[in-house]
Amino acid sequence: MMKKTVVVMPAYFAEKTLEKTFEGIPPNSVDDIILVDDGSTDKTVEVAKSLGLKVFVHPINKGYGANQKTCYTKALEIDADIIVMLHPDFQYDPSLVPKMVEPIQNNLADVVFASRMLKKGMAKKGGMPPWKRFGNRALTSYFNFFLGTRLTDAATGYIAYSKEVLETIPFMLNDDGFTFDEEAIIQCAHFGFRMMEIPVPAKYEVDSSSISFVRSVKYGVNIFGKVFRYHLHRAKLKKYNLLISPKSKIKKHVHKRG
Repeated sequence: MMKKTVVVMPAYFAEKTLEKTFEGIPPNSVDDIILVDDGSTDKTVEVAKSLGLKVFVHPINKGYGANQKTCYTKALEIDADIIVMLHPDFQYDPSLVPKMVEPIQNNLADVVFASRMLKKGMAKKGGMPPWKRFGNRALTSYFNFFLGTRLTDAATGYIAYSKEVLETIPFMLNDDGFTFDEEAIIQCAHFGFRMMEIPVPAKYEVDSSSISFVRSVKYGVNIFGKVFRYHLHRAKLKKYNLLISPKSKIKKHVHKRG
């Protein structure tokens, strides 16, 4: 039985790239598309409605993580079995949505990450700045060492989750800003969900969203602290609310690469 697949798009000033992102999703590959606009003042909402998407609007800008919280809540409300986060800025290849979904459909993974670093040279070819590549490798190596993961791109923004994952991890407690995704990785590692990666080319274009070098440094330092708190929780030295769930059965870690 095919699982219901919903694409969610956390949007902020995406009027110039939304349509080509939408058109890049293979026909009949998903059951629904939800767009949550985070207080844009351009025509993102009008474009989304013209494309027939399910649209929800934050009257004011709440942040990238807060946007995802609304995305996932709305997807679960319509009984999605697989939820794929796809940025509407066309930085990630939308034609790969079926490949993102397939491992979860076939019960080979619980979470699938699109990695820009899985194939050597792909990130550089896609225009990722050198400092971003270095920072990504440092963060990912840190995660792998301290979380026991085997990822190549811990900072990707193209992720597919099974319904079980989002019903288990307390994502509503995650940061409203840019550390949301990494907190979700920490949660997935803690609860032992099976992770898989597939390679994806990234496109760093004029209209693609990106955070500055200074904000990236602050974000990295913040993440290091969260991993430290993860270890305090695992050692039962201090509770970490991000790792406490009503469905708190811990599974055996399984990490795969596609």
